[in-house]
Amino acid sequence: MKAIRVERLSDDLSGVALADIPEPTRASGQVLVRVRAASLNYPDLLMTRGAYQFKPEPPFTSGLEFAGEVIEADESASFAVGDRVMGGTKTGGFAEVAAVPAASLRPVPDGLDYPAAASLGAAYTTAWTGLVELGGLREGQTVLVHGASGGVGLAACDLARALGARVIAATHNPSKIDRIAKAVSPEAVILNGGRFREEVAGMTDGRLCDLVFDPVGGDVFDESTRCVAFGGKLLVVGFVAGRIPEVAVNIPLIKGFSIVGVRAGEYARRFPERGTHINRQVADRAASGAIAPVLDRILPLERWREGFAAMAAGELVGKVVLAP
Repeated sequence: MKAIRVERLSDDLSGVALADIPEPTRASGQVLVRVRAASLNYPDLLMTRGAYQFKPEPPFTSGLEFAGEVIEADESASFAVGDRVMGGTKTGGFAEVAAVPAASLRPVPDGLDYPAAASLGAAYTTAWTGLVELGGLREGQTVLVHGASGGVGLAACDLARALGARVIAATHNPSKIDRIAKAVSPEAVILNGGRFREEVAGMTDGRLCDLVFDPVGGDVFDESTRCVAFGGKLLVVGFVAGRIPEVAVNIPLIKGFSIVGVRAGEYARRFPERGTHINRQVADRAASGAIAPVLDRILPLERWREGFAAMAAGELVGKVVLAP
């Protein structure tokens, strides 16, 4: 079968290739899935560099999230041959067939096609964990979302708006403003280069933001500490900018806000009943049409390099989906 293999770690994808490898064999408790769509997530890119907290040893098949149909399962499994499923594990999704634990899969919500299903889980569960579980988002609150052109940022904008929040989307790229506005209809889209606190203050009559959702880090985090309302929360989701920022603790003390780390996967592992609840909430809203993943492009597996390169260059507004 065809699969995207990380043969060695590299900063320029030179260690990654589309290869022919044997189909995986299913162990007890695993399900074999014919992959119909697999979405690219930023950790996939980081793992090709050895720059993610999970560091699989090469060679390995890339891809943490996919959707497809079951082709083989235990008789006692909760899934049967032909079932439409979504989910995945940390590796193995960018292939024609994947073998994964049954517990890592969920039914595809009614009305979703495979590309949408493959793009739903990681982004929207991260958004829900940060905004709702840890952030306590309530209707009418104001949310500032950084990295609003990426899969997680767009999911946070989409979900917050669906839950009745006032959404300010932020990006570093002026060419993306209109595309973000069209994709998720936030109240406003701003540029988050340099000083943006005064613009946020002007939009909120000086009250600032109840929640700041930050997958960017670096200078964006530094300025975001000036954008959180008293009693608000700054949600640390990632460090796409590269620099892991530091903060003097007198700032959250004086301004009366909390800094909260968001690790959706770890949260679900530690609190599995909450993870099940989050998955159900996301699936129900997707099935009803209240939320919908934004896709930038769908590519055949053979054009994987185009998708990875576009993500690395920051060109995307939405998710890249690879279709084996």
